[in-house]
Amino acid sequence: MMATTHAAMGVLLATPLLWVAPEYAVPAALGALAGGVFPDLDLGVLEHRKTLHYPEHYWPLAAAAFGAAVAATAPLTVAAAFFFLSAAVHSVTDALGGGLGKRPWIEDDHRGVYSHCRDRWVRPRRWIRYDGAPEDLAAAAVLSAPGLALYGGLVRRLTLAMLAVSVVYTLARKRLPDLDPT
Repeated sequence: MMATTHAAMGVLLATPLLWVAPEYAVPAALGALAGGVFPDLDLGVLEHRKTLHYPEHYWPLAAAAFGAAVAATAPLTVAAAFFFLSAAVHSVTDALGGGLGKRPWIEDDHRGVYSHCRDRWVRPRRWIRYDGAPEDLAAAAVLSAPGLALYGGLVRRLTLAMLAVSVVYTLARKRLPDLDPT
């Protein structure tokens, strides 16, 4: 899945705070957005879906961060809790997408996300065939709805920008491997 899809998923996770604790909804959404993008910072430079993707290890960090947010509720602790929750969800849901090959629509790569606890790759489920697939864009659009409809200001602007990036990436996705000289 696209990083923008994961980021929109994170904002969705933070949305209940609009009703439960509205004063923390924006820090939660921004933390979740950042956490949704964070695991993909290993793209291109490090080993993607292995270096910063931890399907098992982000969950205890999220639990500890939520404990800290309850014990010392502040914008920063709430943002941190949602950052780790979103990074955990991102790491797990990458297994629902395609493999890591240059052309994942060919389905020639069977690496979904790396399980550090099991010391092996979890196979891709291909519910979303590849990052930038039309169904990935549809998921990004649906998951962006709360960020667009319920938030204002920075969260709405970032959500709109991510959705625009998603559209451009989806349109260009199948041409990108041809631009890579390796």
